[in-house]
Amino acid sequence: MRKVKKWLKRLGKTVMFGVLAILVLLASGVIYEQVSTRQDLKSYTPSGKLYPVNGHNMHLYTGGQGKVTVVFASGWGTANPYVDFSPLYDKLAPHVKFAVYDRFGYGYSDTTDKKRDIDTITNEIHELLQVSGQKPPYLFVAHSLGSLETLRFAQKYPDEVQGIVMLDSGSPEYYYTDAEEPVRGGLINQLLIKTGVIRMLFHSDSFIEASRAARNGLKFVPDKLKKIDMTASLLKLENANIEDELRQSRTNAKVVLDDKQPFLFPLTVLTSDYLGVPDDVWNKYEKEFTSWSVQSKQLVVKDTEHYIHQYRPDLVADEILALTKR
Repeated sequence: MRKVKKWLKRLGKTVMFGVLAILVLLASGVIYEQVSTRQDLKSYTPSGKLYPVNGHNMHLYTGGQGKVTVVFASGWGTANPYVDFSPLYDKLAPHVKFAVYDRFGYGYSDTTDKKRDIDTITNEIHELLQVSGQKPPYLFVAHSLGSLETLRFAQKYPDEVQGIVMLDSGSPEYYYTDAEEPVRGGLINQLLIKTGVIRMLFHSDSFIEASRAARNGLKFVPDKLKKIDMTASLLKLENANIEDELRQSRTNAKVVLDDKQPFLFPLTVLTSDYLGVPDDVWNKYEKEFTSWSVQSKQLVVKDTEHYIHQYRPDLVADEILALTKR
């Protein structure tokens, strides 16, 4: 009996020290994350300008010259749109103006308490373009889930859009009917972020490489911008706006779909071949995406992944410029 009691006493001490050690590690991780975040915020300064929209600051980066303004809409979860579309700037700048906006929760924009329903998002984009002095009509370029707000913008403000280029964007039909149920990170991801685990993983070259795999390793992005991209990823992970945007994607697709009427302006649908690995469901909807305009075409871009513009910025820029001339 005494041996059992001694064993239980030792076990109790071991468990207690183990729990204390875990608590100390978690507390250290929390402090590490908070200190690092404060340091990141000091260096994470806007690449463009901030404008008051719907009670908060919204970011817009502009450049180029010409009569046409190309407006870029990033995909879901793309932490810094300015970095994401950067391989296109030098190719476009001599010919057109361009404007890259950050939805709330992305890039350098604030987070907001407004729900991420499609009409709220679209109205915020419209207000941003107005207060920043941009002049319609616009040529929109949308990546991935950015297709929904782009189509909705054209539905709500038809006189302000002269064309759209889709960069491996999902159609409303796809997001409403066949897109997989959104998977959210939940408490575990929040714990990994707040205790600094994710930040520590970014010290690993293999982890950084994996995080950039679908974006061609950011091959065409300068090192300075790669650093901005990493900082943005750490600062914008799992915020409420990005989470709500994904949560409402099916509902938002239904709103756009219910108002469908083929546009009169040209639409170009650029579809990735996913490095030769076909997805029959995705390809079906991409082919049918052309039904959204009476002047449309689809082009399957070989040897690319989802971020087509990170693989073939030359081809993407050429397709954008071709549409500005129509």
